[in-house]
Amino acid sequence: MSSDQYATDLSIMELFDDWFDPCPLKENPSFDGLKIKWKNKTYVNPPYSKPLPWVNKAIEENKKGKTIVMLLRMDTSTEWFKKLQEANAKFLWINKRLKFRTGKPANFPSMLVILNKQLEDAEDAEEVQDG
Repeated sequence: MSSDQYATDLSIMELFDDWFDPCPLKENPSFDGLKIKWKNKTYVNPPYSKPLPWVNKAIEENKKGKTIVMLLRMDTSTEWFKKLQEANAKFLWINKRLKFRTGKPANFPSMLVILNKQLEDAEDAEEVQDG
């Protein structure tokens, strides 16, 4: 996979069918999802070669109370992974190689990353009640 222009596997897209996508395949090259407000339920499959600006934007939008789900390359050694950890993201490892609608498995594992401020607030409230 040498390009960032790969469609999300249909099995994953079905889960986020009615979610806003600020990073669609480049059907409109003038559209920049980093410069717009994201919706309350946003799904992002950002360019794998440069996920950091998308991760920063996702964290920023999540702080406004929005739920953000990102499909990312599983790489725990990166600056962006550390930022997601610090933002209390939830990580769901995908236990097979995605094919990105190409018919061939990717040469890397993937994960879904969930930023959900409401879930985080609920967990904090539980800790206060238990503590």
